[in-house]
Amino acid sequence: MSRDFHKPTRFEGHRFEAYIGSEDPAKLYAIAHETARTLVDRGHEAGAGELVERMIAYTDEHGIDALAELWAAAAPESLPGALWRLYLLRALVRQDPAGAANAFQRGSEALETADRAIAGAPSPVGPAELADLADRILRGAFTGDLADALHRAAASCRILAAGTLGEADASDLVAPDRATAFTTRAARLSTIAAELAAAARLEEAGRLD
Repeated sequence: MSRDFHKPTRFEGHRFEAYIGSEDPAKLYAIAHETARTLVDRGHEAGAGELVERMIAYTDEHGIDALAELWAAAAPESLPGALWRLYLLRALVRQDPAGAANAFQRGSEALETADRAIAGAPSPVGPAELADLADRILRGAFTGDLADALHRAAASCRILAAGTLGEADASDLVAPDRATAFTTRAARLSTIAAELAAAARLEEAGRLD
C-alpha cells in the first residue's frame, strides 16, 4: 500500500475534536449507539437489501468523514466503534486496491495461521477480489452474523498488518522513511485487528452495544 489514509478517507483529528467539543458528550454517545443499533437491526429486516447496499456505498458518496462524526470516538469494543472499524477497513482497501492486495498476498504467505480462511479470501487475491471481500464483510455485518463479520475483518487486518510489515522490512535499507511509514501502518492495522476480535467476542457473548 503506497499511500496512507487520505481523502475521502482521511479525517483530520482537530475537526472531530472541535465537533465533539460543541456537543454534550453523553448526547453524542447516545446518538452513536442508537444509530449503530438501528442500522444493524434494520439490515436484518425482510426486504432491507436496498437499504444495506446504500449503507455500504455511503462513504463512496459522502466520504468517511460523515461516519467519523458519529462513530470514530466510540469505544473500540462497542457496536458503533466496531462498525466504524469495518468501514475504515473497506475505505483503506478501496483507497489503494492494488497496494492492499499486494500487502494481503504478502501477509498471507508470511503467516502460518488460518487467517486467510477465516477472512474468506480467494487465492490468489487481486485488487478486485480484495475490494469485493471488504464489501462482503461489511455487508455481512448488516445482513448476516455480526460476530462472523468482525472475526473476518480482524483476520483481514492481521494479514494486511503482516504484509505491510514485510514491505517495511523490504524498504528499510533503501528507503528508511518509507519503511517507517509502513511500520506505523502495520502497527495501526494490528491494533484494529485486536479491537475487532475483542468486539467479535463481545457480540458472541451478547454484550456488544
